[in-house]
Amino acid sequence: MKEYWGSLASILGVLAFCQSLLHVLFPPELRFATLKLFNRVFNMFTSYCYFDITEIDGVNTNELYNAVQLYLSSCVTISGSRLSLTRALNSSAITFGLTNNDTIFDTFNGVTVLWEHIVTQRQAQTFSWRPLPDEKRGFTLRIKKKDKSLILDSYLDYIMEKANDMRRKNEDRLLYTNSRGGSLDSRGHPWESVPFKHPSTFETLAMDPVKKAEIIEDLKDFANGQSFYQKTGRAWKRGYLLYGPPGTGKSSMIAAMANYLGYDIYDLELTEVHHNSELRKLLMKTSSKSIIVIEDIDCSIDLSNRKKGSPNNSSSIGRSYCDPEMRSGPGVSTGDEGGNSITLSGLLNFTDGLWSCCGSERIFVFTTNHIDKLDPALLRSGRMDMHVFMSYCSFPALRILLKNYLGNAESDLDEGVLKELEEVIDKAEMTPADISELLIKNRRNKDRAVIELLEALKNKAEMKLKSGECVREKNLNDVGEEEEEEEQEKRALESPKEGCDYEDSIKKEEEDEEKKIK
Repeated sequence: MKEYWGSLASILGVLAFCQSLLHVLFPPELRFATLKLFNRVFNMFTSYCYFDITEIDGVNTNELYNAVQLYLSSCVTISGSRLSLTRALNSSAITFGLTNNDTIFDTFNGVTVLWEHIVTQRQAQTFSWRPLPDEKRGFTLRIKKKDKSLILDSYLDYIMEKANDMRRKNEDRLLYTNSRGGSLDSRGHPWESVPFKHPSTFETLAMDPVKKAEIIEDLKDFANGQSFYQKTGRAWKRGYLLYGPPGTGKSSMIAAMANYLGYDIYDLELTEVHHNSELRKLLMKTSSKSIIVIEDIDCSIDLSNRKKGSPNNSSSIGRSYCDPEMRSGPGVSTGDEGGNSITLSGLLNFTDGLWSCCGSERIFVFTTNHIDKLDPALLRSGRMDMHVFMSYCSFPALRILLKNYLGNAESDLDEGVLKELEEVIDKAEMTPADISELLIKNRRNKDRAVIELLEALKNKAEMKLKSGECVREKNLNDVGEEEEEEEQEKRALESPKEGCDYEDSIKKEEEDEEKKIK
């Protein structure tokens, strides 16, 4: 036994001597140069090249690493046998990923590439202002040398775009509103946000299917039109005006647009914005792929038609629109006293000026109940490109409501009832909101819901008919009175001499009475 341990010790001594001799004969610099030369010779004869994408680039997070990780999750779910599961913040979906030191193949434009997820232990840190993770993570991309230009020019950009789309679909939508009085939140942002959970979609939206399809097609062209807007030299934005009576589904339309495109919503409250400069700053803090909403724009600030003069204020006639009082809202201070001094010019620059181009893929949506109160400068193309009239409930929209609330198809209803509904719906002029409330109250009894709806529509149609007759009679009476007044004025103008003789006779009688008194 002693002989065994003695021989082992002698062997270890020889190895230690050889190692020390190796360090003397081959110093670290020589070994590094030899290894570098070997890699260069190896690369000359290999047909592959390798690219490393680390998780942390210096002290900052590498966005390309996150994009690759998210992109490969769609491939891993199909071909992977061992997966890692993650769920990001503000995300409602679980994403899959490669496990440590796992590999996967991907194909792009007929070219096959190999991805390997490499995880190693990081060396101990002595001191760092920002401590790094214990594990060093990264992806290694192996491609053929002949495909290098294709991969670097197109494949990585494709991965970034695909990852952004996946991230936007996985994340919950957010609804933003500008802070009260222009104040900033704890992070220095002028917008406050909450998760957007509105369930409205174009399938449940009660409106004419033809008009709905037209809007969907327009939104689709806008979302896929980056190259078109760049080629034509236009800012990648679009404006919509939703107008019509209250309760016709303007807010539901906005929610359906956001859910269809996967965009966040910025609900801009103009009454909380004090100056044009503050309005521009709010625009700068909005993100791309978003919908900026200004609801009831005719009630927010005075943006009335400049061509209409006020009948009760003759002094406004001939005044320049450059005057501060003409541009600001009624009863609003234009000084620096803290009042709202947004001008129409400022709002126009917000929607269609140079500042509107500080982001991309934005949609502006305006709503109003009275389109006639808006200035024509706001209504023109480039600011409000598409005007959508949200009308009273039509028969096609009614069928959508019956399906949404009662689950009824056309075959479930009696043909006679359907015909009566079709005849009376346009005459009643009821909003989808009013009809929805009737259906909600009776959703447990479908037959009763349809009967009460038909009765309500008939009653509303009769009331409309009676009120229409009263209005016509009043208009006829007004027209008759106006014609009589015009006839009297005409007679007076045609016989001025008779009027003068009558006045002379009155004066003569007064003089005779004065003489008798004397």
